[in-house]
Amino acid sequence: MPKHDTPLLDELEKGPWPSFVSDLKRQAETKPECWDILGQLELSYKDRITHWKHGGIVGVFGYGGGIVGRYSDVPKQFPGVAHFHTVRLAQPSGMYYATNKLRGICDLWEKYGSGMTNMHGSTGDAVLLGTTTENLEPLFYDLTHIENQDLGGSGSNLRTPSCCLGKSRCEWSCYDTQALCHHLTMHYQDEIHRPAFPYKFKFKFSGCPNDCVAAIARSDFAVIGTWKDDIRIDQAAVKGYVNGEFPSNGGAHSDKDWGAFDIQKEVIGLCPTECMWMEGDELKIDNSECTRCMHCINVMPRALRPGVEQGATICVGAKAPILDGAQFATMTIPFLEINADNEFEEVVEQIEKIWDWWMEVGKNRERVGETIQRVGLPTFLKIMEVEPIPQHVKEPRSNPYVFWQDEEVPGGFERDVREFRKRHAQ
Repeated sequence: MPKHDTPLLDELEKGPWPSFVSDLKRQAETKPECWDILGQLELSYKDRITHWKHGGIVGVFGYGGGIVGRYSDVPKQFPGVAHFHTVRLAQPSGMYYATNKLRGICDLWEKYGSGMTNMHGSTGDAVLLGTTTENLEPLFYDLTHIENQDLGGSGSNLRTPSCCLGKSRCEWSCYDTQALCHHLTMHYQDEIHRPAFPYKFKFKFSGCPNDCVAAIARSDFAVIGTWKDDIRIDQAAVKGYVNGEFPSNGGAHSDKDWGAFDIQKEVIGLCPTECMWMEGDELKIDNSECTRCMHCINVMPRALRPGVEQGATICVGAKAPILDGAQFATMTIPFLEINADNEFEEVVEQIEKIWDWWMEVGKNRERVGETIQRVGLPTFLKIMEVEPIPQHVKEPRSNPYVFWQDEEVPGGFERDVREFRKRHAQ
């Protein structure tokens, strides 16, 4: 395949940072179709539109998900990418890989595809970029039979669950994110591979409110670790920070000398609910006002730790802009115990309540957050059997009408109708 002139892309090779353009040119020496990727991208830069058509339907036998169809809308000009499909691979929990596993996957991708990978997509999957339709079945066979590797999710299904490192490396983790992520991945294989939902559905699991996988912004069902009791305080360590014995922010390095640690300026004054203060040389916290923002714990990790009564908050309905703009997940269940001993039954129960409702009332290509927005949060909370609390209120009441349910009125609506008719009949 011929090389293409790429003056616009060449600009991206300048400067101090690694460039994907340089990587593609190097890959094109052994995979000539990569020249056509560069040529088509250059044309997109000139025309200021994409030249990839809508994905279309393509897959492997028995699976409706895992393969993302990619077709060029200028195939005669760039035959190497006439069809150039993306393959998603289910990543391990916490994205821990053995090197021989990665080498095996890369060897198969050199054999059947372009050799380009994306580690990782925003859903979490390891992404193999670019192969032809005829190579999909043999690639899938070798992935499953040689590498014991399954495809991830794509389409209107459960996307591959994703989690942070959790208790394997993080001392703040309030539950075992990897155990929960792995269990639900195995439990919901059919939902991952055979699309049956109104639209995509994502699980993401963060072990603490730092939310390192951005679950609250990117997932339909976010499980974010939290605690129910008081923040643990080591007053001797607090004095150590105040006296300059310990570096703040866990010793994170900075090119700038910020001066001596100031607990009032750097911790107490930045508490969003103003629930902290000093009494003499002791730090006090009104835990009833704490919103678990983690700032104080992150700044003084030797002195402060999450409480011991640990579990998770469930937030539902985040998404990127699709139909109705981006939105964060709504806090739905303030605290849920996460228990591996009963195969996480309490989490599964919440998931299936949502799915049963969403699959009945959700419209085509409508994420669950959009369904909640359309139908109303009070209805959703009723489905979830959750009592409304102040944290569920987005804004003060803006209309003057109060609507009562029948069961909230003594005697009910039917009695009122009978009395109304009786008065008017007289």
